[in-house]
Amino acid sequence: MPELGGREMNNNLAYSTTESILPPVELDTTAYNIGHDTVFSCNFTHRLRFTANVFAAGNTILLEILSRESRHCSNIAIFIDANVAKTRANLTNKINGYFKKYLPENSPKIHVIPGGEQVKNDQIYFKQILDAIEQSHLCRKSFVIAMGGGAVLDAVGFAASITHRGLRLVRIATTTLSQADSAMAVKNGINAFGKKNFMGVFYTPWAVINDEETLGTLTMPHWLGGFSEAVKVALLKDPLLFEYMYRNCDGIKARNLDISIPVIRRSAKLHFDHITLNGDPFELQDARPLDFGHWSAHKLEQMSGFELSHGRAVAIGIAIDATYANNMGWLSDVEHRRILECLDGMGFELYHRSMQHGKTLLGGLDEFQEHLGGRLTIPSISKIGGAFDIFEIDTNKMLAAISYLERFDK
Repeated sequence: MPELGGREMNNNLAYSTTESILPPVELDTTAYNIGHDTVFSCNFTHRLRFTANVFAAGNTILLEILSRESRHCSNIAIFIDANVAKTRANLTNKINGYFKKYLPENSPKIHVIPGGEQVKNDQIYFKQILDAIEQSHLCRKSFVIAMGGGAVLDAVGFAASITHRGLRLVRIATTTLSQADSAMAVKNGINAFGKKNFMGVFYTPWAVINDEETLGTLTMPHWLGGFSEAVKVALLKDPLLFEYMYRNCDGIKARNLDISIPVIRRSAKLHFDHITLNGDPFELQDARPLDFGHWSAHKLEQMSGFELSHGRAVAIGIAIDATYANNMGWLSDVEHRRILECLDGMGFELYHRSMQHGKTLLGGLDEFQEHLGGRLTIPSISKIGGAFDIFEIDTNKMLAAISYLERFDK
């Protein structure tokens, strides 16, 4: 048998060559022999829809979101806030009827889970959500639908985001708080170690649907909750929205939907635009520009044993930060008074007994900084609609702001 490259072939050897046939190859690694940095970006589509009674016959909002993408992944897991299930008669039957009519190839698995902060506080509920997702045999392109208030959207979103490194999440927001603010965000998480949202991820939902039909079923505390966030975003970005709320606070308190729904939609759009257009949706920078009033709100929730809901705590937090801005000479007396009158006129209490422990409440500054990372950066205002960042706190003037609200609320 002839020799090839100085090596004889036999029946047990594959064909081979030696360096005498191929020239030597050298890799030039000088460009990256000590490392390499590259900046890259990914495109996301954030979808927001306003509707009423999303599972009603003839409402095709959800159909349009699911139909193109769900053909090859027929399993869908749906998680419903127990508070929603309790107030919506035959909701499970309506959902099954909707899918049978519009998406017969899909087979939703429906689960009712606790609503409110308890679903984020007790990790047994989070484990149950994960178990239900696993037992639904969802592939990575399957949909998880979360229907409820902000806490349920947070917990289900966190579970969906860590399953197969991310399932397609549809949020159906049912409270004023979730519709005006939290559902627009790309944040998902649960509470741990006594700290708000200690565990979580940034993950963009496939779509957000505000179901305004559910607003009529809310208790008064849940009704008010979202309007504190609307006040917050108005103070930071939209003086006309604040003026509208100030002049119509009685109508909001009376649950006039003709007055209130435009407020919720405007707040939702302002939050949505901030997430999609501000350039820092995953909070990689030092600031959280929309968290006016939130450093104290998160701490107050914990200090009250979550007796204070997030919306009520944010109202107090706004009042604290506005009063501090007035104490520092940044915010005029007139505008400071109008902010407190607006919140009070809507029905918010601006003081809670846990605020007696002012120095403990100030610990929320450290937790806020730890959660954000980097140096302490807190948004403040010099006027309604005029925001700027501050990087240190005069603790005596902050304590004075907290004490002032006890006198105001009386």
